[in-house]
Amino acid sequence: MGEKAHIERRPLREFTEQAYLDYSMYVILDRALPHLADGLKPVQRRIVYAMSELGLSAASKHKKSARTVGDVIGKFHPHGDSACYEAMVLMAQPFSYRYPLVDGQGNWGSPDDPKSFAAMRYTEARLTRYADTLLSELEQGTADWVPNFDGTLEEPKLLPARLPNVLLNGTTGIAVGMATDIPPHNLREIAAACMRLLETPSASVADLCELVRGPDFPSGGELITPAADLRQMYETGHGSLRMRAVFGEENGNVVITELPYQTSGAKVIEQIAGQMTAKKLPMLEDIRDESDHETPTRIVLIPRSNRVDLESLMQHLFATTDLERTLRVNLNVVGLNGLPGVRNLRAMLVEWLEYRTETVRRRLQFRLDKVVDRLHILAGYLIAYLNIDEVIHIIRTEEEPKQVLMARFDLTGTQADAILDLRLRHLARLEEMKIRGEQAELEAERKRIELILGSERRLKTLVRQELERDTEEYGDERRTALVERAAAKALDETELVPSEPVTVVLSDKGWVRSAKGHDIDPSQLAFRSGDSYLAAARGRSNQTAIFLGADGRAYSIAAHTLPSARGMGEPLAGRLSPPDGVPFVSVALGNAAQEVLLMSNAGYGFRSSFEGLYAKNKAGKTMLAVGDGAQAMNLVVVDDPAQTEVACLTTGGQLLVFKLEEIPQLPRGKGVKLVQIPGAKFKTGEEVLKAVVLMAAGRSLKVLAGSRHITLKGRDLDAYRGERGKRGGRLPRGFQRVDGLEVVD
Repeated sequence: MGEKAHIERRPLREFTEQAYLDYSMYVILDRALPHLADGLKPVQRRIVYAMSELGLSAASKHKKSARTVGDVIGKFHPHGDSACYEAMVLMAQPFSYRYPLVDGQGNWGSPDDPKSFAAMRYTEARLTRYADTLLSELEQGTADWVPNFDGTLEEPKLLPARLPNVLLNGTTGIAVGMATDIPPHNLREIAAACMRLLETPSASVADLCELVRGPDFPSGGELITPAADLRQMYETGHGSLRMRAVFGEENGNVVITELPYQTSGAKVIEQIAGQMTAKKLPMLEDIRDESDHETPTRIVLIPRSNRVDLESLMQHLFATTDLERTLRVNLNVVGLNGLPGVRNLRAMLVEWLEYRTETVRRRLQFRLDKVVDRLHILAGYLIAYLNIDEVIHIIRTEEEPKQVLMARFDLTGTQADAILDLRLRHLARLEEMKIRGEQAELEAERKRIELILGSERRLKTLVRQELERDTEEYGDERRTALVERAAAKALDETELVPSEPVTVVLSDKGWVRSAKGHDIDPSQLAFRSGDSYLAAARGRSNQTAIFLGADGRAYSIAAHTLPSARGMGEPLAGRLSPPDGVPFVSVALGNAAQEVLLMSNAGYGFRSSFEGLYAKNKAGKTMLAVGDGAQAMNLVVVDDPAQTEVACLTTGGQLLVFKLEEIPQLPRGKGVKLVQIPGAKFKTGEEVLKAVVLMAAGRSLKVLAGSRHITLKGRDLDAYRGERGKRGGRLPRGFQRVDGLEVVD
């Protein structure tokens, strides 16, 4: 019972809640989010520190990466070696880090495939010169030291960064319930903003944005986000960026030289080639990858002719490929208070300056303590020099010379120890002038440090001067250009398809196909058993084919996607979703603004445009209300401005010719009465509208009735002219059962 008494009993809900909370905080604070002070995640900080402990400075020889990774995971970071090595690789890639911390030899990946780096047993690494900004003050009393995971060693809690690395290199990370996406920036711009805050602590985000114009990515490219949006991003701490590739023209070809951040050139080429294979880029003849070691990005696009509008082509590619990308921004970091939070630009720089100022203060205090200690020892040396013979006599004759020296010359224990630790040869060479010279130098240094520590203004001036020195040494020109541009717009599908003459053929059973050219006779094509020719339309391959159902529903399909007329075609029902049992009655081709006449055999109709007939879904759109028993007729396209008259023929032998302008334009509906058909109830044998044609003034009409026909022209045709909606004139005997109308010269 005594042993069981120590067992803790807790509700499962309470235990899991606490365990998950502990795990979440660990992931947030010790894994995924960077610290504002040095801009590093724990694994990155430990890699940099372990490399410095191995002596891998920028001036040393490279060492195997496996050596570094082994030290990191064995001493400070007990996690997987592959994850640790990947973090190390990221800090060495010049296309990932704006200011790399690791200088690598070997295969460290490429912009096309950042994860294609060699194994750590093959690569070698050392720190870069820039990494010195994180480490140079580490041994000067500026860092808090904490035990490592097993308590056998100590590691720095934070590195004493001389520059705001959190904004210079940026980072990304996904924690539990939060994430961070900090883009890299230009050192000169960020340092200038820090100096502005040191001079004018009340400076606003808008003031800082005059100096920090926007992120600066290592891969260059164009930042096309408007300045107002960038300011909003810096004011709130989150937003998005639009990055675009940089291109130029050489010998009529497009040459892409810079890509958006973290964009693979191989993927871009694959995307463009995919569109070319799908025949969605007819203006592009070829694409070449001329990238090499000296020119990491050089993608050449070869247009089909010099008439291709290169600007429109690139706008389309920006909209449809990774040549233009959106990047998320979320300035979420662990602050000096140890808590994560999203900060705006000013808050981040103010807090970092607070850390930097405190770091400089600690460094000065550490040095001051060293100077005071040295001055104290030098004072003891001076006493020993002035009494050298007596000091030597005491040391030779006394059993406890330390106590005797302290009592005889009024020395402290530290001074007495320092004198006793001196070698005899040093005593012989000891000179009063040297001691007094060093004392004078150290005394001057002590006064200077005390002046700085005693004045906030002098401390800020020192911080500023050090920022200026580091900016001069490590700063460089901006790589990412800031250009405000309109959003890219993809070309319409019809603009991407070659414009070739085609004839679309529709069969009685609803099968469709497309033949090249206009010189074929569609009625002479072979059809499936039990099927026959119904309708055809001539147009261009980059137009949209409109199909009309008997119920007045319109459907649209891009003409270039229809099957070839070399075969039997395919059923429209496979691409569209018409109601069961409703046949297709017509097909038409035309431009979006072109007019078309819709009518039912009940004698009603209206004018519309091709654009109004376009349907976005397979079910089509209801355009013509046909009424019970009636059905839609074939579409009549107004393809000639000279076509000013409409001829309507009924099965009862009635013909009416009237002005086209009398038919109104409607978006949809039943329409108006074209010709009067008395008492039509659409029963077998009743009179209905048989044919409608458009004709130009001066043309003649041929009426077909079986093997017979009659041609009406001039005054004979005038007898049938009238107003829309009238009965019209009756055709001569023998033409009471008509088959159709034709317009002739």
